[in-house]
Amino acid sequence: MKKREITYAAAIREAFDIALARDERVFLVGEGIPDPKGAFGTTTGLQETYGPSRVMDMPVAENGMTGVVIGAALGGMRPVLTHMRVDFSLLSMDQIVNTAAKWYFMFGQKQSVPIVIRMIIGRGWGQGPQHSQSLQALFAHIPGLKVVMPASPRDAKGLLLGSIADPNPVIFIEHRWLHGLTGEVPKGRYTVPIGASRVAREGGDMTIVAASYMTIEALRAAEALKDEGVSAEVVDVRSIRPLDSASILKSVQKTHRLIVADTGWKSFGIGAEIVAMVAEAGVRLDKPPVRIALPDMPTPTSPFLARDYYPTSVDIVRDGLVMCGRGKQEAEKIVNAYTLTIQGNADQPDPTFTGPF
Repeated sequence: MKKREITYAAAIREAFDIALARDERVFLVGEGIPDPKGAFGTTTGLQETYGPSRVMDMPVAENGMTGVVIGAALGGMRPVLTHMRVDFSLLSMDQIVNTAAKWYFMFGQKQSVPIVIRMIIGRGWGQGPQHSQSLQALFAHIPGLKVVMPASPRDAKGLLLGSIADPNPVIFIEHRWLHGLTGEVPKGRYTVPIGASRVAREGGDMTIVAASYMTIEALRAAEALKDEGVSAEVVDVRSIRPLDSASILKSVQKTHRLIVADTGWKSFGIGAEIVAMVAEAGVRLDKPPVRIALPDMPTPTSPFLARDYYPTSVDIVRDGLVMCGRGKQEAEKIVNAYTLTIQGNADQPDPTFTGPF
């Protein structure tokens, strides 16, 4: 039987369709949600099916609207709020951090706040320092919030359905370069458990732990490393809070080498947390761990600067080769040859992405 493959965006839309049809308490709200482009194609046509009282636009008042959906959740509803850019969520941090995340604890665990807040991260088409940040570490730092970052269409649908059903606030983070990715997605309703990672590729020589779009780069790197005789295991964390520490440790205990690839900044980021967790567990490493992440400077707008700013599979291959015993000059020579096969617009994932969103 032929496998059913759909895009990441279509998988999210399918999850919304199922959740809206199954539970009248679910409603969607966000800037541009009913627009023809439908939040990168993830909500297209849903307002026509379920009406403007369940799929609605919102004013440019992020903090106020976050308070509205928190109140709705406390009143028994299950709202999903979408921020078209993670940067916009900064205007509602008081509501997210001081109300949604803490309500369950402040009131004796008698009432939870079942909301999902979608946030779009990542670069593309000159979005620049105020519209393309990856702030997942900021939200993962807050007790009371769950933070998920699916990398595949299958996980996007399953984690979204699981997040909507969860009684606690969930930050659901999508990288804009993933929306056009295709993959096998089961029909009907299913959930992927929050807090469980997946081994996206098995290997024995080194472990690459990745999240969101960097999982795709890690898989590309693993394929290139295979050509050089290196077997890399790729662990897609899927959820960064709660973090599936056991699965990561199991992989690193097998390979004794660790690279962590994140879409966010290097300092105080997800990579730092995972490396610290491995160190605290006393896992013996044959080589020092490596964090691959953004340099500690604001995101550039220029695509020429983007080429040097954003890490890719090339960086993972280079560090992986050195980690597995190749000299730096040899690794650089291999990487230079590999780079020729992936040249293109550094601000665009591939020619099929025409933007501007």
